[in-house]
Amino acid sequence: MDEALLRSLTPSVLGVLVRRGADFAAAEDAVQDALIEAVRTWPDDPPRDAKGWLVTVAWRKFLDAQRADVARRRREGVVDEEPPPGPASAVDDTLQLYFLCAHPSLTPSSAVALTLRAVGGLTTRQIARAYLVPETTMAQRISRAKRTVSRVRLDQPGDVATVLRVLYLVFNEGYTGDVDLAAEAIRLTRQLATVIDRPEVAGLLALMLLHHARRAARTAPDGSLVPLAEQDRARWDTALIAEGVEVLQAALARDRLGEYQAQAAIAALHADAPSADETDWVQIVEWYDELVRLTDGPVVRLNRAVAVGEADGPRAGLAALAAVDPAVPRHAAVAAYLHERAGDLATAARLYAEAARLAPNVAERDHLTRRAARVNTRRRG
Repeated sequence: MDEALLRSLTPSVLGVLVRRGADFAAAEDAVQDALIEAVRTWPDDPPRDAKGWLVTVAWRKFLDAQRADVARRRREGVVDEEPPPGPASAVDDTLQLYFLCAHPSLTPSSAVALTLRAVGGLTTRQIARAYLVPETTMAQRISRAKRTVSRVRLDQPGDVATVLRVLYLVFNEGYTGDVDLAAEAIRLTRQLATVIDRPEVAGLLALMLLHHARRAARTAPDGSLVPLAEQDRARWDTALIAEGVEVLQAALARDRLGEYQAQAAIAALHADAPSADETDWVQIVEWYDELVRLTDGPVVRLNRAVAVGEADGPRAGLAALAAVDPAVPRHAAVAAYLHERAGDLATAARLYAEAARLAPNVAERDHLTRRAARVNTRRRG
């Protein structure tokens, strides 16, 4: 069973059902039922047209559910005509579905959460981690969003800013999480940049390209994480870097700075440095100051503390870190790194161990555990 194929087809099939009049929540349930049916039957009887098969089965599941609802609640249902057999449209509906999920009836945060869950394929836990909220809180937010859109027709697309936020979070989860969504996020952002001429769209695309360029160097052959300072820069994709820098320069030239352009500028400075020691940390701090002005988010301030520690020394970095809520994810890891650089190995070892217990994935946990062990060895030596 080709799970990657099923995952890639899911947004398009969902989009077909929505355009045919299905409300979002019911359409999502029908598509999930169709996927279960595919897993059960495809190994023995694979279809010639996978998408057409999924559309047909999902539409039947949807109609069955609607008929049952009519009988139970004795009210009018939706039109119960099956789509004609044959190949489904080859048009990619995913980006359109992103806009439909960003419906004006939803708050931006709810629209992002709903799209990440329904279209991006992220789990509720992954979305909660991205938003820095408890999983139960995020589950309630997604449920409320589903109830809201189930009462309206999705014929009014949402705003570009919300869609950009979704693509940004999908890329981040795909870049660092358990599900590989980074390439899909780049593909959709490229599509968006061809139809919407805004500096922030270009800024997001540049940010993705510059981060993705370093992806091959982020892990060792055994799967362990390799920090930026220790990466083999010969493995960075210079073509992606060149494209990202070109896209970013064109966006910045329009003098309408936004958070994605500022983040891309930081990534470009890392990409431009021949070695970690030659990184222009002073300029990176200046860009973080711009990000604080634009967003003032806790993660931005956390990352700024690291940059300050590199530019002005670890004590200055720790002073900047003191203004960040310790509950912010990876706070302990940053504190451990700065204490290690300051020579406080006992505190660094303790904080690395604490950060490992709080790590969001196995690779990061193992990396931090090794850091703690290395610092303890230095202490005893």
